[in-house]
Amino acid sequence: MQLRNKISNKELKEKMMAETARRITLSFYKYFPILEPQAYRDFLYLELNKLNVFGRIFVAHEGINAQISVPEPHWDRFKQFIHTQTNLEKLRLNIAVEDDGKSFWVLKVKVRKQIVADGLSESDFLFKRTGQYVSAEQMNDMIDNQSVTLVDMRNHYEYEVGHFQNAIEIPADTYREQLKKSIAVIEQHTKENIVLYCTGGIRCEKASAYLLEKGFKNVYHLEGGIIQYAHEVKKQGLSSKFIGKNFVFDNRLGERITEDIIAKCHQCGQPCDNHTNCVNPGCHLLFIQCVRCAEHYEHCCSATCQQTMHEPIHIQKEMRKGIDKGQNIFNKSRARKINYAQ
Repeated sequence: MQLRNKISNKELKEKMMAETARRITLSFYKYFPILEPQAYRDFLYLELNKLNVFGRIFVAHEGINAQISVPEPHWDRFKQFIHTQTNLEKLRLNIAVEDDGKSFWVLKVKVRKQIVADGLSESDFLFKRTGQYVSAEQMNDMIDNQSVTLVDMRNHYEYEVGHFQNAIEIPADTYREQLKKSIAVIEQHTKENIVLYCTGGIRCEKASAYLLEKGFKNVYHLEGGIIQYAHEVKKQGLSSKFIGKNFVFDNRLGERITEDIIAKCHQCGQPCDNHTNCVNPGCHLLFIQCVRCAEHYEHCCSATCQQTMHEPIHIQKEMRKGIDKGQNIFNKSRARKINYAQ
């Protein structure tokens, strides 16, 4: 019985790109107790693999978190499977706003300690009480309300390319880091009501429970996150208070919500909001690069990486030995260390 993929990523990606059937990209999550995460993981893998589902799913004692793509011919069977599972009967499926179906090319279902790593030693409080949901229409009404503190619970590189008007940023590379900073930052701005938002709802739901546990009152969070908000705004003919792009953690790296470009190329400073990864395998930095700089630097983040890519392969491999790329994401501290375009 095969419970994991055994084909190379390169081959799988080529196979996915050659597909003719449309795929639907979506995400979903649910906090609920799972007594045997490994058994639940194996069950999900077997059933979703039958439907040729691709993507990334995390299973933990605290619940499930998924970002996947489903072949359109299998969509009805997929929904039937999900909604007939105990605890998932009324699960909200967040369908991508801007989708070419090329988001994933392999199915990975992993058991994790948490479905969202929060860095807390104890998060059982999550199942006791969370903030109140806010709809898209309510969100628009609350954004301009002087009694509201609006907080973005995403990483700094997500906020950089798109965010809600008047939203407070908590600069961080990871959710774990951000949650630790959140109390001090929110206390500086706190008003009568606190409204949180994130990509699909999973991070701000946990954050809302954390804030309530810490004694904050009147905590709200955007139902379904930015993804659901974008759908509801379009469906109801509302004005979008979210401007720019919504960063997503798959091959697309973003979906456009409005035509506003609020970020800049990290190399030349021109308006741009296209995230990419440096093609140097020894770097793989996530950064923003315009078309002109991509051509000039051959899709590298710096002249140093560009030069490295022209070295023989065996030399490149030697140069990469012992390098820990870690959370290799562009931020202001790294900008001072890298020789970007002049």
